[in-house]
Amino acid sequence: MKESNYRTSVFTGWIVALILVGSLGIRPGIAEVANEDPHAEEEENDEDGHEDGHGDGREDGHEDGHEEHQGEDIVRLQAEAIREFGIEIGEAGPGNLAKYTRLPGEVVIDPDRLVHVVPRVSGVAREVYKRLGDQVKRGDVLAELESRELAELKSTYLVARERFGLAEKTFTREEKLWREAISSERDYLAAEQNLAEQRIEMRAAEQKLHALGFSNAYLQALTFDEDEYFTRYELRASLQGTVIEKHISLGEVIKDDAEAFVIADLNLVWVKLTVYQKDLSSVRPGQSVRISKEDGSTVTGKISYVSPMVDEVTRTAVAILELNNENGQWRPGSFVAGLVAMEARSVALLIRKSALQTIEGERVVFVETTEGFEPQKVRVGRSNEVDVEIVAGLAVGQRYVVEGAFTLKAQLAKGSFGDGHSH
Repeated sequence: MKESNYRTSVFTGWIVALILVGSLGIRPGIAEVANEDPHAEEEENDEDGHEDGHGDGREDGHEDGHEEHQGEDIVRLQAEAIREFGIEIGEAGPGNLAKYTRLPGEVVIDPDRLVHVVPRVSGVAREVYKRLGDQVKRGDVLAELESRELAELKSTYLVARERFGLAEKTFTREEKLWREAISSERDYLAAEQNLAEQRIEMRAAEQKLHALGFSNAYLQALTFDEDEYFTRYELRASLQGTVIEKHISLGEVIKDDAEAFVIADLNLVWVKLTVYQKDLSSVRPGQSVRISKEDGSTVTGKISYVSPMVDEVTRTAVAILELNNENGQWRPGSFVAGLVAMEARSVALLIRKSALQTIEGERVVFVETTEGFEPQKVRVGRSNEVDVEIVAGLAVGQRYVVEGAFTLKAQLAKGSFGDGHSH
């Protein structure tokens, strides 16, 4: 009886379940899906999507995007590009933050490296070989003159040389006759006197030609037969340098006191700084000075001379320092400013002010890493015209870009170098 009631109940339950399934419209098998892990389909979809993305290049695109993001923060340069951009790398460390005074100055030619080429005889310009701006070496022929004055000097020398030769022969003969008691002592002494006079005249004519630059070898080979070269005078450079002035033209008559060329060696120039009376006690020879010009170019030099006198009108003195100018960036006549350290205080971390850049409103310094140059945020403290104190963001001994940081910033903003530069 109990088993019959149980079967009846089970059968009734199945009937009710079938009625509910039909009324709700549930498809067969839905219960099995519902009982599976609800995250399984998501994982499968993610896995498929990842594989599809790899197949159509989306994964590569993701990686490229990651590399591009890194490229926005690091500038990669080869050694050749570093030299081309003029990038200078220094090491951060403790230093003295100086208080500077600015002195006006001017770039001038070193007087010991300036030559005024003047002909030693008058003449007509027969050939002019050098032009304004030409580079010349010591001994180079600058121009040739046709000089009547030179012809007269050569003629005088040749005549004196011939007379001396005759006087020497006469003296030798008279000396022999006198010793053999054939000739009188008077004739012997007269021949000796004539020889001495002719020697003096020849030496005088010879010295005049030596003064014009002619050598002994040239004078010994000189004859009246050299018609072509007899009147020719070569104007030569006595200094290696650049022709900065030229005052001679073909066919022009040049006097022996005329300035035909001016040659200057510009590989080393002077800077003359005007030192005010109140600053004289702080300016001394051997002191380092930072020289800057209007385009922002800077260089450090040392004072070699401070004038002991003060000008009566301007009440200023002059300080001189030498600058290497092999690349020609310091042009004589241009105005510059000299920053002279008057006093200094010690700071824990000091860098060059030119290293600071602003990116997205943040002060940064480009530091050298194994991958390239990376902008690093810093916090600055006190500063002057040259240096700045770093209070946070940079470590002692860290290598950073001293000069050329603005170029790195510009290239970083472009996001790509192009133009054949390597990243």
